[in-house]
Amino acid sequence: MTSSGGVSSAEQAHEAPGEHVPTPGVPEPRPAERIGMAVVGAGYWGPNLVRNAQQTAALRLHWLCDLDEARSRRVLGEYSTVGCTTSFEEVLADQRVRAVAIATPAAAHYRLVRAALEAGKHVLVEKPITTSAEEAAELCELAEARGLVLMCDHTFCYTPVVRRIRELVHGGELGDIQFFDSVRINLGLVQPDVDVLWDLAPHDLSILDFVLPPGVEPVGVSAQGADPIGAGRACVAYLTVRLSNGALAHCHVNWLSPTKVRTTMIGGSRRTLVWDDLNPQARLAVHDRGVDLTPPDELTDAIRHQALISYRVGEMVAPALVEQEALRNVMAEFAAAITEGRAPLTDGRSGLRVLRLLHAASRSLELGGATVPVETTGDVELITAQERATAR
Repeated sequence: MTSSGGVSSAEQAHEAPGEHVPTPGVPEPRPAERIGMAVVGAGYWGPNLVRNAQQTAALRLHWLCDLDEARSRRVLGEYSTVGCTTSFEEVLADQRVRAVAIATPAAAHYRLVRAALEAGKHVLVEKPITTSAEEAAELCELAEARGLVLMCDHTFCYTPVVRRIRELVHGGELGDIQFFDSVRINLGLVQPDVDVLWDLAPHDLSILDFVLPPGVEPVGVSAQGADPIGAGRACVAYLTVRLSNGALAHCHVNWLSPTKVRTTMIGGSRRTLVWDDLNPQARLAVHDRGVDLTPPDELTDAIRHQALISYRVGEMVAPALVEQEALRNVMAEFAAAITEGRAPLTDGRSGLRVLRLLHAASRSLELGGATVPVETTGDVELITAQERATAR
């Protein structure tokens, strides 16, 4: 078992949506048979998983597994009835454990997830699902073949605001999606092992994957990055995703900004929404503003283009959002997917799609910003042929 490395409070991951927001309402009644569970990894994210698993009525936490047993005991507290172990094999051998949540460094995900699936356990895994698209695809196929739930902890997708955005997009209130623009910037932390794209962009790419309407999907990725401080990896990056409907999705990620900005704008043919995650008073605003195409039949072809565009300026609505802890919703969805025998909202395939976008972005950086098709075997062969032709 691989331990999730300890992180100081000053270095805690700066993306913990809804971490300390209480869930309102009366606690749900406990089901007759709760799902036995173990958490693997007691580093930064593991304690959050432990806390929310213990507070989810459908789950019963039996184990916290980490190579550092003392750290596990500090997480659980002196009087906890949850067992501590340094042996992942002991967790998998426990017949009470039907599900495991894995919060270890990404390099260990493939080995741990595969072992859990082969032991017949349902799996919730922290992002990224693995470091390799091929390994992620293999895990998805294994889970599907064995009828097991493989869920990615794309936590932002379970915040009330992103759930509402998905409803607005899928319900057609925005109309046809015309653009997606996100900014995720702040000062630090410069990571020692990944560039800013792999550190910050997974949040926005998982949200994009979650909210896109059926039938619209990424088809190409281009990325540009810079390392102005000599860190040895991109610290500022701009990522553009071409969508199958002709729209563009753009993400700006940056470790060097003196101010913190967390905004997402999604424009549609009917309405545009703006999500400002740092503005709790008006986190989400939906604007009835945009550009309409109104070609009158009587215009001649020669002047038709001059009258196609009209501008619409309407009201702004700020939908009411119930404050809920996102990770509690993750745990509830994990339990429901197991109980109902269905795929979770952010299943292994969603993790694979995000991973393919990240690989394409890295490839684009290597190619100086060229558009890279979303990963398939044929696409890789095409890119290699193009590079050989250019070299000649």
